[in-house]
Amino acid sequence: MTATVQYLGDLRTKCVHLRSGQAFVTDAPPDNQGKGEAFSPTDLCATSLATCILTTMAIRARDLDIMGANAEVNKIMSADPRRISRIEVKIKMPKNNFSDKDKKVLEAIARTCPVALSLSEKIEQVIALEW
Repeated sequence: MTATVQYLGDLRTKCVHLRSGQAFVTDAPPDNQGKGEAFSPTDLCATSLATCILTTMAIRARDLDIMGANAEVNKIMSADPRRISRIEVKIKMPKNNFSDKDKKVLEAIARTCPVALSLSEKIEQVIALEW
């Protein structure tokens, strides 16, 4: 088992990662009857794409220094049915004089990380790397 999720009431859950014991809460967003005081489930889904991109880059391109890389995530919802329709991830890379070859490798990794490959094809993924 990976995690446990407990419903706390008032549209909030508590999630616990079993191996580490780390925990966080989720809230429904304000536009869906929630308080928006924490990540919503769809926020987590969109943010997972960015974390997966950065982590996979670090794993598969260990010889490249990506320390300091960061991501901006924008999630767009559609209404009928309510779902994520688009995730925009802008990866800001550190100024490390990456070669053209390095850039191509990192961009390919970004588009083929496990989360990117697991999301529905109905979700448009816009992934941009800023050098």
